[in-house]
Amino acid sequence: MASRILSHYNVHARNLSKEGTLRITSRDQGGRHAQGKPQKKQHGSSGSNKVVVVPHRFPGVYIAKGKSDALVTRNMVVGESIYGEKRIEVTNEDGEKIEYRMWNPFRSKLGATIIGGVANMPIGIGSKVLYLGAANGTTVSHVSDMVGPTGLVYAVEFSHRSARDLTNMAKRRPNIVPIVEDARQPQKYRMLVGMVDIIFADVAQPDQARIVAMNADHFLKPAGWYIIAIKANCVDSTASPEAVFAAEVDKLRKENCKPREQLTLEPYHRDHAVVIGQYRVKKKQAS
Repeated sequence: MASRILSHYNVHARNLSKEGTLRITSRDQGGRHAQGKPQKKQHGSSGSNKVVVVPHRFPGVYIAKGKSDALVTRNMVVGESIYGEKRIEVTNEDGEKIEYRMWNPFRSKLGATIIGGVANMPIGIGSKVLYLGAANGTTVSHVSDMVGPTGLVYAVEFSHRSARDLTNMAKRRPNIVPIVEDARQPQKYRMLVGMVDIIFADVAQPDQARIVAMNADHFLKPAGWYIIAIKANCVDSTASPEAVFAAEVDKLRKENCKPREQLTLEPYHRDHAVVIGQYRVKKKQAS
């Protein structure tokens, strides 16, 4: 039940290839990308007795089941919202009150990826994540919830304006390390970042495959995972999104980044796709 596609978002998915090869998942197209800036520290909604929170099949993620289902993460900083998202308080069987934050897929490509029915999510409890293109921390905050106090999120953002919000949020979340640098120059923050399990990249640049590869070379463990969000018109506005996605997958392969799965992000993010794969996989693992 917890692993089913969330009915609240009316998602349809299908897997097109066998295990061990690139899996492409697509959905019905349509919808619009919701715009707006994250909001700081707003009061969320209190819990309802009619809401039940159950674990998602991916560790660190949950489903709030009520009149409609929604994706949520357990709030590391109780009482605080990051971008105006609603909060849900529930009482477990032991009488402990737990707060969850609703995860809006229109504001987060990672949230849309999970709701979209991706087969594998390498980010989980205790993971060490390098997040490229952290912006003001909307998705970073949910990754912080996912990995929990035993995990760590290195959040890289080049824009000083966005980084101010990111840095302020990190003051209340000890598992986030904000880094104000250019993701194209990983040598500038090599003294701040340890070896990581996963790289998540949302940089929307024509050379984003190369950016992921450079950072993987510096920080990603052998056979570690990467997740890259691709915005087609930021790579090549003259080609079809499908052609752009195929070209980016080919670039990743040439950089020792073996793609395992591809997912379109419609209807939450138009002309976007996510590619999930592994870096420097041994031959016996790559088969």
